[in-house]
Amino acid sequence: MKTWIAAAFMALASLVTVTEATAQSWYEPQRGTQERRDLMDAIRPHAWWKLGAPVQFVVKDLRVSGDRAFAWLKPQRPGGGQIDPSQTPAAQRDPYFAEDMWDVELQAILWKSGNVWVVVDHTVGATEAWWSAPEFCQGWYNVIRDYCGN
Repeated sequence: MKTWIAAAFMALASLVTVTEATAQSWYEPQRGTQERRDLMDAIRPHAWWKLGAPVQFVVKDLRVSGDRAFAWLKPQRPGGGQIDPSQTPAAQRDPYFAEDMWDVELQAILWKSGNVWVVVDHTVGATEAWWSAPEFCQGWYNVIRDYCGN
C-alpha cells in the first residue's frame, strides 16, 4: 500500500512539474549574456530613429522562446536621464508623437533569423497592447500568452 501511495505521489509530482514547465515556456536572458546584448542591439536602432541617440534600456520584461522574443523596455539616456518625447526626432517628424504616447516605453516583437535577432514590429508609447493581435498571438504565443486571452 505504501509503495502504491508513493508511486501515485511521484506521478502527481512529475505531472505538476511538467504542467509548470509548459505554463511558462519562455525565459529571460540574464544581464551580461550575449543573447541579451543581441536583443538590445536589434532594438536600439529603432529607438534611435524615434528617440534619438544615445539610448540605454531598462528592461521591464524580456522573454525568449526558441526563435521568438518579446521585449518591454524603458528607454533612457545614459546614466538614467529621462527622455523628453517632445524633444525627439520622432516629434520633429510628427508633432502628435509626444501627445499620442502613453509613456516613453518601447515594446517589440522579435524573430531570430539565423544568428541575428530582427525586430518584426515595435512601438514607442503604446496606448494599447498591440502585440495581443491575432497575428502576433499565433506566431509569438509562447512569449506573450498572458496577453492573448487564452
